[in-house]
Amino acid sequence: MMGPAHSLSGAAAWLGVGAATAAAGHPMPWPVLVVGALISAGAALAPDLDHKAATISRAFGPVSRTLCEIVDKLSYAVYKATRKPGDKRRTGGHRTLTHTWLWAVLIGGGTSGLAMTGGRWAVLAILFVHLVLAVEGLLWRAARVSSDVLVWLLGATSAWILAGILDQSGNGADWLFTGPGQEYLWLGLPVVLGALVHDIGDSITVSGCPILWPIPIGNKRWYPVGPPKAIRFRAGSWVELKVLMPVFMLLGGVGAAAALNFI
Repeated sequence: MMGPAHSLSGAAAWLGVGAATAAAGHPMPWPVLVVGALISAGAALAPDLDHKAATISRAFGPVSRTLCEIVDKLSYAVYKATRKPGDKRRTGGHRTLTHTWLWAVLIGGGTSGLAMTGGRWAVLAILFVHLVLAVEGLLWRAARVSSDVLVWLLGATSAWILAGILDQSGNGADWLFTGPGQEYLWLGLPVVLGALVHDIGDSITVSGCPILWPIPIGNKRWYPVGPPKAIRFRAGSWVELKVLMPVFMLLGGVGAAAALNFI
């Protein structure tokens, strides 16, 4: 799928988690619901770090473009080193390493570890990166015509404000993990969710997605998981734009209302 659909699906997924926790009798504080949705929306773009033309490659100028080139080469090297006879030959690393459950878990775990041990500046950095990506995904039309500096300023300002709100007692810095020193440990959860939702979204397109790697399936280690090919669609097609994106917006709205006990 394309960037906007990925971001919408990531935000909708976290709002759905918020609805589920509310139904279970453990509602999220509203700042956790909002921040988690924005982080998940941004994280849902991150698996495309292996694609030099993806939305994320433009998000941070030369830094993100260089990072995408590095990740593309790394992903391709891992693919070549681990492919089985049934895996096709490739010339690049797109939809390989960063489109797997293992990558999602490692990135989410790294985010939680950084947030817990790195202090306030680490939390601000995590929020800044994902808020910029969320703007690029959710507000892509505005982001395309705006200066990168304005988008970065919006991300930095929003990160500072939201971190200040979360730091207030009862607002969710210690949501879910309440032990001493475990503040913001939960920040890795929307990162994992956003990455997995991205992979699931790609799996229903024509090419499928090797989300199960490194688990071998038959004579393939990079098996392109997906539904029957008759019901797959091409990225950017009318199915994505006219059907899936409105559905994601509807589900996100319902999830938010349920999470906040409006319904």
